[in-house]
Amino acid sequence: MRGAALVILAMAWTAAAQSAPIEVSGYIAAEIRIFPAEPKFARQHENAFSPSLALQPELRWKPNDGNTLTIIAFARVDTHDSERTHWDIREANWLYNAGDWDFRIGLGKVFWGVAESRHLVDIINQSDLVESLDEEDKLGQPLANLNVITGIGTWSAFVLPYFRERTFASPNGRPGLPLPVNENLVTFESSDKERHIDYALRWQERLGDIDVGLSHFHGTGREPRLIPTMTPSGPVFAPHYDQIDQTGLDLQATLDAWLLKLEAIVRSGQGDTFFAATAGFEYTLYQLFESTYDLGLIAEYHHDGRDSTAPFTVFNNDVMAGTRLALNDQDDTALLIGAIFDVESQTTLATAEFSTRLTDGWKLEMEGRFFPYVANASPESNSEREHTFELRVLRYF
Repeated sequence: MRGAALVILAMAWTAAAQSAPIEVSGYIAAEIRIFPAEPKFARQHENAFSPSLALQPELRWKPNDGNTLTIIAFARVDTHDSERTHWDIREANWLYNAGDWDFRIGLGKVFWGVAESRHLVDIINQSDLVESLDEEDKLGQPLANLNVITGIGTWSAFVLPYFRERTFASPNGRPGLPLPVNENLVTFESSDKERHIDYALRWQERLGDIDVGLSHFHGTGREPRLIPTMTPSGPVFAPHYDQIDQTGLDLQATLDAWLLKLEAIVRSGQGDTFFAATAGFEYTLYQLFESTYDLGLIAEYHHDGRDSTAPFTVFNNDVMAGTRLALNDQDDTALLIGAIFDVESQTTLATAEFSTRLTDGWKLEMEGRFFPYVANASPESNSEREHTFELRVLRYF
């Protein structure tokens, strides 16, 4: 797949270089990950500081009002995790826009969802877990996508001819899993393996104050089941990808300062058919204390009814609470603080994100993930020492 992506990239770049206007942008980032606690597993590296460099160049060529070529590549070099040293074509696609319909073909990124802490309905792209465990970073997905605007909403159809496997940290990488993931032992339910053709359909519309989306996906599930397997070098996880059907619903109601949010899915094909949902709200206090600051109060509840044969999740009965502070200054300074609390075990994960523009073209980002309390023998106990602080300086061009 990467070879084909490079061919597409080279041809598109050549075509774009022969005509104007061409927009070139992107960023280069220096990052350091800090692990204040020693690793739980002996195979993991013991370096408290783990630096890396990342580059994301972007090219957009618009020869006329109806056609747009987009190319976005990404690469990272990491000092300690060989799997985190990787590259990917995030997007390399051609978009034709005819007004009330458009068509896109190539590698693309598609986002569905409204919730803050978990995106249940977002299923088109595979997660790039070596970048971040929050599943916000995605791999480029080969696709053909048709969107049609009608009087009863926007309809989007997707044909996905190639599957991307999820990325995982190397055996010595951090944060990590109880066992290393051996991607050479990957198996698929479909005999077509990664060449199984997946399909998706989505309808979205605004009904008064409510934005609603209804979607269905049929194909290879993006979440693998990690099967413990014994090898000559020791026990590992072997990823297995099932064929699934998933129907999703996302709703967001905008009521003055309130945002009410819901994401819900029904999925079959991974053990028993199960229902999962994330529901909550965000309430914004505008111009706090007569300043320019806005303070958002966020709360969400997670339910997941999957059984032990489905891919593991920690979001089966959890509450998320957080706050978002936007200074609305010229540097776009923002702070997001939150915590996810397991109702049954009381295990707590705390997160913090801060960003601000330093000068023109320079940006500072900081992220932290901490476990204030982890119950003994809980699934999260494997990650109890994986407190992580990230400091990132980006230079945009």
